[in-house]
Amino acid sequence: MGLEIRTITEAEVGQWVQAMHTGFHRSQTISPEEVALARPGFDLDRTRGAFDGGRCVATFRSMARDLTVPGGGSVSATAVTNVAVTATHRRRGLATRLMAADLAAAKERGEAVSILIAAEYPIYGRFGFGPATWVADWEIDVPRAALPKALDDPGTVELVTAAEVRELGPALHERVRVATPGAISRDSRWWDRSTGAIVLPSFGYQEPFFAVHRDAVGEVDAMAAYKVNDPHWPNKFPNADTEVLWQLAATPAADAAMWRYLLSLDWVARLRSGFRPPDDVLPLLLGDPRAARTESYADFMWLRLLDVPVALSARSYAPVDADLVLEVHDRDGLAGGTFRLETAPSAAPRCTPAPASPPDLTLDVATLARLYLGDESAVRLAALGLLTPRTPSALTTASHLFHTPRRPWCPEVF
Repeated sequence: MGLEIRTITEAEVGQWVQAMHTGFHRSQTISPEEVALARPGFDLDRTRGAFDGGRCVATFRSMARDLTVPGGGSVSATAVTNVAVTATHRRRGLATRLMAADLAAAKERGEAVSILIAAEYPIYGRFGFGPATWVADWEIDVPRAALPKALDDPGTVELVTAAEVRELGPALHERVRVATPGAISRDSRWWDRSTGAIVLPSFGYQEPFFAVHRDAVGEVDAMAAYKVNDPHWPNKFPNADTEVLWQLAATPAADAAMWRYLLSLDWVARLRSGFRPPDDVLPLLLGDPRAARTESYADFMWLRLLDVPVALSARSYAPVDADLVLEVHDRDGLAGGTFRLETAPSAAPRCTPAPASPPDLTLDVATLARLYLGDESAVRLAALGLLTPRTPSALTTASHLFHTPRRPWCPEVF
């Protein structure tokens, strides 16, 4: 029998979960309890598999999310996850067929972009995705950090329970999300899994500590989850490690206050920051920024445009009068064409099809994805041979238009 690509049925959820775990080298045996706990997180209309003689050998699913773009607006996104191919069926084009089916469905639903976290860099460019956000991760030598004295902060930090996090977290996250280009919406299941209300047996759960920062009027404006690992103390010197699982802050003052708290825990010698924005101020909060050693600095969320006019009209740009015509190539035929982007300080930006207009820039859809959230410069991309200017001022105009004061960041692993 041939290989079949399709959405799965209710009765196939168990073998789909088993195939996904096998593809990620987790386990070939999945308990009924695991399947029952995982099932509510799946939209079967967006959950696909590759089947060989009735056996699931590749998995793919997506989720509806809102993606924040520069200026505080949002676009609808299909968030791709759980892409896995069983080792016996690699190099047969299964991931390509699964991706094509999902992108076509997302385009039909009217979603403006597709997003994913790329496990490997070379894979997704061929599908029209480009790296749109990056992350950094620091290990801080706490004794050397020379944490400065607290700034003028009338707020307080307190420990809270997991139940309080589920109650207080969603509003804080949404407040942060709409101010953070690259951030995506979270559903209630995210909070349940992150606080132990739902525990998938194959992943396990060790309850972390949860801390919140409240401002002068008692409103929560920062929150963090962290663990402290306390190994052997050599020569009786404190030797504990703090691992920050996630940290959210709505204001710079709250951000600084939460990091001061995390860096002042007793007996801690090292703090691992977890994934942070690539231009995060965390190292500069330290009295000695060299105490923060970069553990990772890499691409993170990749993006693929599905509707160029909608996506480009949704974000803000530098406050200048500009008229830029983009010739976008898309070998898959989902988002290609020639488009005019018009901006003015006193009007909302507008992107419209302009098939008869001579282009100012020629680029493919994956390169436009790198520009879209403001993380790249058209000048840099041209130096790499990824876009071609057709008019003298096109590069400087595009670089200025798409630039953002801070780099985009996606706090989620999805």
